[in-house]
Amino acid sequence: MPVPKNYVSPVRMTAKERAFSQIQRWIIDGTLQPGEKLLDAELAESLGVSRTPIREAFQLLEVQGLVSTHPGKETKVTAIEREDIFKMYSTMAALQALAAEVTAAIIVPEQIQQLRAMNLDFESAMKSGQAYQAMELDEQFHNFIVELSDNPYVAAYSASLQMHIRRFKYVFLKQPIAATQASVDEHAAIISAFEQKDSDRAQAMMKQNFMRPMQELQGLL
Repeated sequence: MPVPKNYVSPVRMTAKERAFSQIQRWIIDGTLQPGEKLLDAELAESLGVSRTPIREAFQLLEVQGLVSTHPGKETKVTAIEREDIFKMYSTMAALQALAAEVTAAIIVPEQIQQLRAMNLDFESAMKSGQAYQAMELDEQFHNFIVELSDNPYVAAYSASLQMHIRRFKYVFLKQPIAATQASVDEHAAIISAFEQKDSDRAQAMMKQNFMRPMQELQGLL
């Protein structure tokens, strides 16, 4: 199992939190491949923790659907199913479009400026080839809109889907900048719709922001 040996553990995190966070990232960025068997002893050595927090992290990752435990307690990274792309992205698009529609009517100028700054950071991360950071900044942009819509159900279901979509999104954001610039432009269009209090436009552009990558990913995978 080829995991990095130069891992530096973050500060102010428990052993379980460190293990969970890093294994999750390795699954998302492909360091740990779909179908790969996870060895708790090897991961414990790499992360500088005991085997107990690794096993606890496996339990959390299984709840998220990122790993699965098989008879005999063998733990493997779950496969990425191509047919799941449409199911996940279309559902997320509907949830996010609803959030955008509501937010357009209540957002204030200061919050619009925050979104504009987030989008600039997102664009910068993509141009510098930082795909994982770009993914996190993209999520920050969308999560802020969901937060502003003040709908706990949209927030809960979006958070649940987001972790699975991350694995697909990372593949997409590693593409050449020409292929991902459209995401920046769509964010800008959403912000413009918010400025104009145009709920219909905000909803339509948010949906497009999810459905376009979905269609492109189906061709990549």
